[in-house]
Amino acid sequence: MIPREPLELFELARGGSRTALARLLTYVESGGATQLDTVALAYEARSPYVVGVTGPPGGGKSTLTDRLITLTLDCGSFDGDDPFDQVGVLCVDPSSPFTGGAILGDRIRMQDHATNEHVFIRSMATRGHLGGLSLAVPDALRVLGAANFRLALVETVGVGQMEVDIASAADTTVVVTNPGWGDAMQASKAGLLEVADIFVINKADRPGLRETRRDLEQMLELGEHAWRPPIIETTATSGAGTAELWDAIVEHRAHLLEGNYEVHRRARLRRELDKVLSAMLRSKVTELAHGVSYDAQLDALLAGTTDPYHAAEKLLAES
Repeated sequence: MIPREPLELFELARGGSRTALARLLTYVESGGATQLDTVALAYEARSPYVVGVTGPPGGGKSTLTDRLITLTLDCGSFDGDDPFDQVGVLCVDPSSPFTGGAILGDRIRMQDHATNEHVFIRSMATRGHLGGLSLAVPDALRVLGAANFRLALVETVGVGQMEVDIASAADTTVVVTNPGWGDAMQASKAGLLEVADIFVINKADRPGLRETRRDLEQMLELGEHAWRPPIIETTATSGAGTAELWDAIVEHRAHLLEGNYEVHRRARLRRELDKVLSAMLRSKVTELAHGVSYDAQLDALLAGTTDPYHAAEKLLAES
């Protein structure tokens, strides 16, 4: 029988138990005291290196991620390190409007790895979060790190330009586009493009490849870059270009390590802390928006004897 205590589950997960690992990830998504205990233990370990794959819908992100899984298990390593013996994959899916859970469409494209003992794939729901990432994703990545995963891939739900949160969770962010995607003006304005460490033009066997590359290159010319994002052409269905994509990921990691990687990690942790603070404050607001005091302030607003700012200050003072 699988235990329920996080400490015991971590011991089993480090020993290779996927059932224990799945339960730990359920804990970080579910909230409550068990989530806090799980996260506290997870943060004692170092996070894996995280590669985020994002981009507009229909770009072939899932198929590309599937190819990266195969590539990393076959020959992937960092700078001559030991090859990866396992890869964790988080697929951040749209939330079901009925249960709030993840709609597991992306897993269909990763069926070749569904029974691979060296691959762990987990779908997580956005739960309405506009940035495309669940608030639980950073915690889930920490759990993977505590379970001895050195590499994690995060594929985000395709929601267009709002999907920039991936940059706050990933070490290397891969933005996937397609031939004929947008024009030069749209490319220069797209907030999604501003977070890219690597651009991928997937489905490169289709018409419009040259124009899309030109648009991206012109956009890059407008800014200054300590790291200039390379543009990689791939055809994920055949695997063409995926080896070059992995080489670019390794090169970007080396760039981070040559600079001040600890500053990069500190910035990530700062964003994580800010998100947790925001979530706690929202929870506090929800708590305040009930009860006798709240109703009294609503009555005062209706009577015109107060305004929303003074009403809010009074509620906070009473909390």
